[in-house]
Amino acid sequence: MSNALKLTVPDGVPFIDFEREFDFPVAAVFRAHSEPKLIAQWLGPRHNKIEIDHYDFRTGGSYLYHHTGPDGVSYAFSGVFHTVRENEFAIQTFEFDGYPDVVSIEFATFEDLGDGRTRLRGHAVYPSQEARDGMASAGMEGGLSEGYERLDELLGI
Repeated sequence: MSNALKLTVPDGVPFIDFEREFDFPVAAVFRAHSEPKLIAQWLGPRHNKIEIDHYDFRTGGSYLYHHTGPDGVSYAFSGVFHTVRENEFAIQTFEFDGYPDVVSIEFATFEDLGDGRTRLRGHAVYPSQEARDGMASAGMEGGLSEGYERLDELLGI
């Protein structure tokens, strides 16, 4: 699996875009984003432990999970799923307790490329340029890349 993450952090605007292709069908990629037991197996860097308090991937649902690094420091991530359309689209809020009082709105589109392949596109909008820059510099690219590599491994089982 050699599908690289394409992360775009444009100058002067408070958003981040990403794109990643998977050699698996849309239904499998979507399911891995929707089921807590699967999320726990791939979300975030390998060296972090994840504990999911709750993860209700449906319109009106919410989530809260904690990542704990090898240093024992734990960070919470939470939000609300505003719109979820199966195998197609999701809109959610995202809050990271490392940047308190900053809420981003994230859009995820699951695109069927045919031949059992999927393109996942994400667009995250932040309340300010400073907030966006903080998230971009907090290891977002590495965490996303490593998490999606883990997702490839999970789906390839």
